[in-house]
Amino acid sequence: MTIWPLRSRPGARMTSADYDVAIIGAGPSGIAAALALAQRGVGRVIVLEREAEAGGIPRHCGHKTFGLSEFGWLMSGPSYARRLAAEANALGIEISTRTSVLALKEGGELTLTDPDAGIKAIRARRVLIATGVRETPRSARLVGGARPVGVLTTGALQNFIYVKKSKPFRRPVVIGTEIVSFSALLTCRHAGIMPLAMIEENDRPTAYRLFAAYPRLWGIALRYGTTLVEIHGRDRVDGVLVESASRKRETIACDGVLFTGKFVPAAELVRQGPFALDPATEGPSIDHYGRLSDP
Repeated sequence: MTIWPLRSRPGARMTSADYDVAIIGAGPSGIAAALALAQRGVGRVIVLEREAEAGGIPRHCGHKTFGLSEFGWLMSGPSYARRLAAEANALGIEISTRTSVLALKEGGELTLTDPDAGIKAIRARRVLIATGVRETPRSARLVGGARPVGVLTTGALQNFIYVKKSKPFRRPVVIGTEIVSFSALLTCRHAGIMPLAMIEENDRPTAYRLFAAYPRLWGIALRYGTTLVEIHGRDRVDGVLVESASRKRETIACDGVLFTGKFVPAAELVRQGPFALDPATEGPSIDHYGRLSDP
């Protein structure tokens, strides 16, 4: 979550703002920020969310791993998201769903679009970016082979299972061993999907070693030092080619590939705007207060 200060420059003409703070993203961090601002007496706050409902990624995550620190008990992702939205509504915070931010400009000006009003512009004294991160998809991982149906990230899988109520595959191969990778296993187990293997290019799991017990308990092969080389299939996935650390190659028959983790900042708005980027994180360049550059 990044704060962008609006500093006036010599010769710049300042006009009154529509809002004190505009928050881009109605996930847990965006709503938490809006609640904190409301509780501190900041009056004109709007939260902008491109999806039809507030709540962010937890809306697509059905297992009960949310809410313990905030509400004192474990909740499913959708229940947690609804509770956050209810808290915001109780304080009169304006949440504008189905609203996409097309551009973030100097002076706190945002270009928005929604199905009812079309394209419009608003201005805020402060803009807070709470768009989070996204997983690295197949295209950015330089994996060879065909382009069949059945290649997803964890976020896409959870949207299929918990929102669309649909199974995209039945016997996939899971790529990665981050915490989100094991969340993907829980989602598969909940939906009756049985992954054939979990592949990790390093010689140990990226998450805590304790997590490695789960695939073994569920009968899922956990392969360290293994790289995905190619994806096979014409209309949909029918197998993958993997390579071990010893350069031995093997084909695994499967009907899906699930890429997990390798998160990068969802910083498209910053990249398109007049702001400095950090080459190390691929996200915005920020100071020690979390503020972006403001040329």
